[in-house]
Amino acid sequence: MRTLKFIALCTLLAAAASSVLGPVQAQSVSVADIKATADAVQALGDQQKTIADNQAKIDQKLADIAENIRVARLYASRAK
Repeated sequence: MRTLKFIALCTLLAAAASSVLGPVQAQSVSVADIKATADAVQALGDQQKTIADNQAKIDQKLADIAENIRVARLYASRAK
């Protein structure tokens, strides 16, 4: 049983090593690929900035709503 586990482990490690090392030899990087990647990274950065701005607006609106609720509770407790 131990030998079978050892063989399975060695096979698994060999497969992992070949999957990591194999694609490196097959890839070739061109200027167009680098430009496309840079454009994609720039687009993602712009999207991230937009998302962060929208989140800040949402947080501000939630803070305003929370303040309005607090004030309404104060007035409601005084009305009793």
